Amino acid sequence: MRDVHDNLDGIESLQDSKNIMEIPVLYNNSSGDYELPINMRFNDGHRLSIIVYSCLFVFSAIANITVLVLLMKRRRKNSSRINTMLIHLAIADLLVTFLMMPLEIAWSATVMWIAGDAMCRLMSFFRMFGLFLSSFILVCISIDRYYAVLKPLLLAGLDRRGRFLILGAWTGATLCSIPQAVVFHVETHPNVTWYTQCVTYHSFPSHAYEVLYSVFGMVMMYAFPLTIIIYSYAAILMEICRRTKNPTSGGSAKILEVDFKAENMSIVGEGY
Repeated sequence: MRDVHDNLDGIESLQDSKNIMEIPVLYNNSSGDYELPINMRFNDGHRLSIIVYSCLFVFSAIANITVLVLLMKRRRKNSSRINTMLIHLAIADLLVTFLMMPLEIAWSATVMWIAGDAMCRLMSFFRMFGLFLSSFILVCISIDRYYAVLKPLLLAGLDRRGRFLILGAWTGATLCSIPQAVVFHVETHPNVTWYTQCVTYHSFPSHAYEVLYSVFGMVMMYAFPLTIIIYSYAAILMEICRRTKNPTSGGSAKILEVDFKAENMSIVGEGY
């Protein structure tokens, strides 16, 4: 009988228990009975994941519900574009809180996937949807501030533009999350027929396609929003510096700048 350590070489490269289908064989203990490898059993990593996500769930739920209530109260008194966008941002964070976090807690507790293929695809969609939506709403806020400061003559059309930006954020988050429901599915372990897992195994024709999909997700969730946000606020900072050095130019623009600052001050000052 081969020793357990002889089988570790093909398993050590695994970093995610959700890809457990890549484990080719089961361990064999001294009694001749099959024993599940550590990745397929509840272990310290799952326990830590449950503790961390539970703490984040409580903190995020309290914080985001409080923010959403304050924003809704403020909206009844004085509605504004930025206030509406902040409400959508709070909703996006709540989607992450009440959909993704409980999923991760339950998945870590059960280790295997027990909810069936349809729920696997649906929850895989919502695991990413809230994250994409949050990133895209932040992009909307930065673009709105960019137009308010650098394009003051177009201020009259910002309300309609703001609605289109929010609609685009929801649409973009949906489109970017749909592939999750396509590539994730339930697979049965080849050696343990009762063990099922929600994985991307066999979804890609080659490893290159899998890497390309991962890069696409990273770009759309982090690189693209970060680029837009950095450009927008860098341009705003440069414009503020320019106006500070030359305060006598652009009289009408200065008036709109004061209006923009007043709007921001009302957002910060009320409810905090």
